Amino acid sequence: MKITLVRGDITEEHVDAVVNAANSSLLGGGGVDGAIHRKGGPEILDECRKLRASHYGGGLPTGQAVATTAGELPARWVIHTVGPVYSAGEDRSDRLASCYRESLRVADELGVRSIAFPAVSAGIYGWPLDDAARIAVGTVRATPTNATDARFVLFTPDAYAAFERAVGLP
Repeated sequence: MKITLVRGDITEEHVDAVVNAANSSLLGGGGVDGAIHRKGGPEILDECRKLRASHYGGGLPTGQAVATTAGELPARWVIHTVGPVYSAGEDRSDRLASCYRESLRVADELGVRSIAFPAVSAGIYGWPLDDAARIAVGTVRATPTNATDARFVLFTPDAYAAFERAVGLP
Protein backbone atom coordinates (compact mmCIF):
# COMPACT_ATOMS: atom_id res chain seq x y z
CA MET A 1 0.00 0.00 0.00
CA LYS A 2 1.19 3.48 -0.87
CA ILE A 3 1.20 5.90 2.09
CA THR A 4 1.24 9.62 1.35
CA LEU A 5 0.97 12.78 3.39
CA VAL A 6 -1.25 15.69 2.45
CA ARG A 7 -1.25 19.10 4.11
CA GLY A 8 -4.83 20.26 3.90
CA ASP A 9 -8.50 19.67 4.58
CA ILE A 10 -9.69 16.05 4.72
CA THR A 11 -13.16 17.11 3.53
CA GLU A 12 -11.68 17.95 0.12
CA GLU A 13 -10.02 14.58 -0.52
CA HIS A 14 -11.19 12.63 -3.56
CA VAL A 15 -10.93 9.13 -2.10
CA ASP A 16 -13.29 6.20 -1.60
CA ALA A 17 -13.47 6.85 2.16
CA VAL A 18 -12.46 9.51 4.65
CA VAL A 19 -11.97 8.60 8.28
CA ASN A 20 -13.70 10.79 10.82
CA ALA A 21 -12.14 11.32 14.24
CA ALA A 22 -15.61 11.15 15.78
CA ASN A 23 -16.86 11.38 19.31
CA SER A 24 -18.79 8.43 20.68
CA SER A 25 -22.17 10.11 20.17
CA LEU A 26 -21.65 10.08 16.36
CA LEU A 27 -23.68 13.29 16.26
CA GLY A 28 -20.97 15.74 15.26
CA GLY A 29 -18.63 17.89 17.27
CA GLY A 30 -15.57 20.04 16.77
CA GLY A 31 -12.38 19.64 14.77
CA VAL A 32 -12.38 17.02 12.01
CA ASP A 33 -15.74 15.66 13.18
CA GLY A 34 -17.47 19.04 12.91
CA ALA A 35 -15.88 19.80 9.55
CA ILE A 36 -17.01 16.47 8.07
CA HIS A 37 -20.57 16.90 9.33
CA ARG A 38 -20.79 20.54 8.15
CA LYS A 39 -19.37 19.95 4.69
CA GLY A 40 -20.97 16.52 4.19
CA GLY A 41 -24.43 17.79 5.01
CA PRO A 42 -27.44 16.31 6.79
CA GLU A 43 -27.24 12.84 5.19
CA ILE A 44 -24.28 11.92 7.40
CA LEU A 45 -26.05 13.01 10.58
CA ASP A 46 -29.22 11.18 9.50
CA GLU A 47 -27.30 7.90 9.11
CA CYS A 48 -25.47 8.48 12.40
CA ARG A 49 -28.81 8.96 14.16
CA LYS A 50 -30.03 5.67 12.68
CA LEU A 51 -26.90 3.92 13.95
CA ARG A 52 -27.50 5.37 17.42
CA ALA A 53 -31.13 4.21 17.31
CA SER A 54 -30.13 0.66 16.35
CA HIS A 55 -26.67 -0.78 17.01
CA TYR A 56 -24.99 1.98 19.00
CA GLY A 57 -27.55 3.24 21.49
CA GLY A 58 -24.80 3.89 24.03
CA GLY A 59 -22.50 5.42 21.43
CA LEU A 60 -19.65 4.01 19.36
CA PRO A 61 -17.00 2.49 21.66
CA THR A 62 -13.46 3.85 21.64
CA GLY A 63 -11.28 2.06 19.08
CA GLN A 64 -14.21 0.84 16.97
CA ALA A 65 -15.31 2.05 13.52
CA VAL A 66 -18.52 2.26 11.52
CA ALA A 67 -19.35 3.66 8.07
CA THR A 68 -21.97 6.03 6.71
CA THR A 69 -22.51 7.82 3.45
CA ALA A 70 -20.24 10.79 2.77
CA GLY A 71 -23.15 13.02 1.78
CA GLU A 72 -21.85 16.04 -0.13
CA LEU A 73 -18.16 15.18 0.36
CA PRO A 74 -16.15 14.07 -2.69
CA ALA A 75 -15.61 10.69 -0.98
CA ARG A 76 -18.14 7.86 -1.13
CA TRP A 77 -17.99 6.85 2.54
CA VAL A 78 -17.17 8.28 5.95
CA ILE A 79 -15.68 5.79 8.37
CA HIS A 80 -16.26 7.09 11.88
CA THR A 81 -13.84 6.02 14.63
CA VAL A 82 -13.57 7.14 18.23
CA GLY A 83 -10.06 7.76 19.44
CA PRO A 84 -9.03 7.62 23.07
CA VAL A 85 -8.38 10.70 25.16
CA TYR A 86 -4.66 10.85 25.96
CA SER A 87 -3.62 9.95 29.49
CA ALA A 88 -0.10 10.30 30.85
CA GLY A 89 -1.01 7.83 33.59
CA GLU A 90 -2.53 5.05 31.47
CA ASP A 91 -1.23 3.56 28.23
CA ARG A 92 -4.10 3.77 25.75
CA SER A 93 -1.98 3.32 22.62
CA ASP A 94 -3.66 -0.03 21.87
CA ARG A 95 -7.01 1.77 21.59
CA LEU A 96 -5.52 4.39 19.28
CA ALA A 97 -4.00 1.67 17.07
CA SER A 98 -7.38 -0.07 17.04
CA CYS A 99 -8.95 3.03 15.44
CA TYR A 100 -6.73 2.58 12.39
CA ARG A 101 -7.05 -1.23 12.23
CA GLU A 102 -10.84 -1.10 12.59
CA SER A 103 -11.12 1.69 10.00
CA LEU A 104 -9.18 -0.46 7.52
CA ARG A 105 -11.35 -3.49 8.37
CA VAL A 106 -14.51 -1.47 7.62
CA ALA A 107 -12.84 -0.10 4.48
CA ASP A 108 -12.18 -3.64 3.25
CA GLU A 109 -15.81 -4.60 3.90
CA LEU A 110 -16.86 -1.66 1.70
CA GLY A 111 -14.36 -2.43 -1.08
CA VAL A 112 -12.42 0.79 -0.47
CA ARG A 113 -9.18 1.19 -2.41
CA SER A 114 -8.28 4.75 -1.33
CA ILE A 115 -8.66 6.10 2.20
CA ALA A 116 -7.80 9.37 3.95
CA PHE A 117 -7.00 9.47 7.66
CA PRO A 118 -6.78 12.43 10.03
CA ALA A 119 -4.47 12.43 13.05
CA VAL A 120 -6.92 10.62 15.34
CA SER A 121 -6.82 11.79 18.99
CA ALA A 122 -4.10 14.38 18.26
CA GLY A 123 -6.44 17.37 18.50
CA ILE A 124 -8.71 18.10 21.42
CA TYR A 125 -8.10 14.59 22.83
CA GLY A 126 -4.55 15.73 23.56
CA TRP A 127 -2.41 12.90 22.16
CA PRO A 128 1.18 14.11 21.62
CA LEU A 129 1.68 14.53 17.86
CA ASP A 130 4.87 12.52 17.45
CA ASP A 131 3.44 9.56 19.35
CA ALA A 132 0.09 9.78 17.53
CA ALA A 133 1.93 9.83 14.19
CA ARG A 134 4.17 6.89 15.14
CA ILE A 135 1.15 4.78 16.17
CA ALA A 136 -0.90 5.79 13.11
CA VAL A 137 1.78 5.14 10.50
CA GLY A 138 3.03 1.96 12.17
CA THR A 139 -0.47 0.52 12.46
CA VAL A 140 -1.49 1.34 8.89
CA ARG A 141 1.76 -0.14 7.57
CA ALA A 142 1.30 -3.33 9.61
CA THR A 143 -2.42 -3.92 8.93
CA PRO A 144 -3.27 -6.23 6.04
CA THR A 145 -5.77 -4.47 3.75
CA ASN A 146 -7.05 -4.35 0.19
CA ALA A 147 -6.68 -0.57 0.14
CA THR A 148 -3.87 0.55 -2.15
CA ASP A 149 -3.79 4.27 -1.31
CA ALA A 150 -3.67 5.51 2.29
CA ARG A 151 -3.35 9.23 2.89
CA PHE A 152 -2.77 11.03 6.12
CA VAL A 153 -4.37 14.44 5.71
CA LEU A 154 -2.92 16.87 8.23
CA PHE A 155 -4.42 20.27 8.85
CA THR A 156 -1.56 21.96 10.72
CA PRO A 157 2.13 22.33 9.90
CA ASP A 158 3.03 20.70 13.24
CA ALA A 159 0.92 17.63 12.50
CA TYR A 160 2.38 17.35 9.00
CA ALA A 161 5.92 17.56 10.38
CA ALA A 162 5.21 14.85 12.97
CA PHE A 163 3.86 12.52 10.28
CA GLU A 164 6.85 13.27 8.06
CA ARG A 165 9.10 12.08 10.88
CA ALA A 166 6.97 8.95 11.40
CA VAL A 167 6.96 8.06 7.71
CA GLY A 168 10.68 8.72 7.52
CA LEU A 169 10.62 11.55 5.00
CA PRO A 170 13.48 14.07 5.04
